[in-house]
Amino acid sequence: MSFLRAYRRRDDGTLEFREAWHDDEAAQFVVNHGPVGHLSTSNATDDVDAAASEELLAAFAAQCAEDGFAEIPEAEQHRVVAQFALKSQDGTERDRFLERQAVGALAAHLAWRGLGTVEGSEIGRGRLTIFTRCVDVNRAVAAVKTCVREATSDFTKLSIAVAAPEAPDEFKLKHAPSGVRSFTL
Repeated sequence: MSFLRAYRRRDDGTLEFREAWHDDEAAQFVVNHGPVGHLSTSNATDDVDAAASEELLAAFAAQCAEDGFAEIPEAEQHRVVAQFALKSQDGTERDRFLERQAVGALAAHLAWRGLGTVEGSEIGRGRLTIFTRCVDVNRAVAAVKTCVREATSDFTKLSIAVAAPEAPDEFKLKHAPSGVRSFTL
């Protein structure tokens, strides 16, 4: 699947995004856009084969550049980590179900709002940890809380920590259940 996501900051400070991709299975070329952190608007063109999609993607990239949109490198994005306390050290089948449910929901929620991507997840040491990369840390933290509240029943066990691009391994706790004051990976 070919994919491109680009951003620009408007004069009023609002960060907006545009993205385009080719869905091979549906033979569609999709363009998605909007202000970062808000549900985006999509337009799809049907019956687009792989060769035509490459041409459309190149035209999309040229238009983005002309309009002042550019990709934001991973090195300039925040790391946002969502973590759930589990009842066992290694996780149960129910915990693996929670992992699949939460990862899928977060990936879609962040993507449709131009906020970022889920990089992976792991279960261990009594925790489920989901790693993301995001372009707007405050909106991403709010989006993670909203998404987890709507998609899972484990919101009360959620902790969220963030690391700035210049210190990607120094996490600061942004949200936690009462009584939790520290964060470790």
